[in-house]
Amino acid sequence: MVAATQTAARSTEEGRHPCCTLYHQAVELVGKRWTGAILIVLLDGPLRFSEVKHLVPDLSDRLLSERLKELEAEGIVQRCCGDHGAAKVQYALTPKGEALEPAVRALKAWARSYL
Repeated sequence: MVAATQTAARSTEEGRHPCCTLYHQAVELVGKRWTGAILIVLLDGPLRFSEVKHLVPDLSDRLLSERLKELEAEGIVQRCCGDHGAAKVQYALTPKGEALEPAVRALKAWARSYL
């Protein structure tokens, strides 16, 4: 704990700030493998599981299911059931998920320019 306090003090003395815990949490959440790809395809509107799978090649059913559940637990994605039950299940971004749009699109633009 003393080392962390000394590092923080040294960082602010040099005009730099330590990494924000909330920023780190956000990067870890959105930066998980396949999560960014799932978010980018959902930005254009709700999709069924099979449609997400089609738009994000090489993503396994198991991992897609896991990521959707994680995003749902975080309040970023909502699972919407149609009138006919499970046959019409779609996944859509919540307002919290839609708020990620500028960051996700900026990252996509950066990737096109530099990768």
